Parts: sequence; C-alpha cells; structure tokens
Amino acid sequence: LTDDMTAGDVHDLLAREGATLMAGALENLAHGAANKQPQREGATYAKKISPEEARIDWTHPARDVLRHLHGLNPAPGAWTLLGETRLKILRVRLADASGEPGVVLDERLTIACGSGAISVTELQRAGREAQTADAFLRGFELPKGTRLV
Repeated sequence: LTDDMTAGDVHDLLAREGATLMAGALENLAHGAANKQPQREGATYAKKISPEEARIDWTHPARDVLRHLHGLNPAPGAWTLLGETRLKILRVRLADASGEPGVVLDERLTIACGSGAISVTELQRAGREAQTADAFLRGFELPKGTRLV
C-alpha cells in the first residue's frame, strides 16, 4: 500500500487478492483439506459518514488530510468550499511547503495544512466530472492566496 492509494484503490486490490484466496479455499474445501476456524467476535457497527464529517479540516497535519481525503474516495468524497462552490478533492500527494491552513500556496494547487501541505492532483466541482488539477486550472482560476474553508 502506498500514500497515493485511495479507499477505492485498496478495495480493488483486495477484491483481486480475495478472489485468488477464495478460489484456493474452495479447492481445499472440495478436497476436505480446509482449515476451518470460527469467525472472530468483536465486529462493530459503523454508522454512515455524515456530509459534515467528510468536510476537510485544513488545520490538521498534511498526512492526516491526505488520509482523510483518500479514505473517503470514491464515496462519499471529502470536500471543501471555495466561496459558495463545493469542491470534492479526490487525490492528493504530500508537498514540501507550508503556510496558513486552507490557503492556496501556488499556481499548481498546493494547499497549506496545519503542518505541511498537500498538492491536489484530482478534484471535482459539484455537478461536474472529476478532472486532473491541471485540467481544472485551465478552466477555473484559483490564484495563490485563495482560502478554502
């Protein structure tokens, strides 16, 4: 697993790995060689993530923001506001920069966090398709110093 993997990426990886393991387990079961074990106890209920929980808190350290964003991708998706425009931030990488949390630091969409910064690589405006940061910036101005909340 790597920092650039989202929950969706991990899901797809584990689905492939799980299929291989399941085929082996079924083969063992068919030949009477399955190692049967009771399911572990301690499963807990996970409540639905609220829209407010998906909102990005730029005061957190950059690594925590990265994990929050990638953990909520593809659904429900982490978001922030640019004025009245909701931006869903889909993929980021850690950046070697710093500044006031939530402030755009450069023309490449690097955003300051509580400590460190992230560089946005993929995002989506409400009602639009997901796009790379480069494609987004060709059609939407987001100058240095802009604050996201």
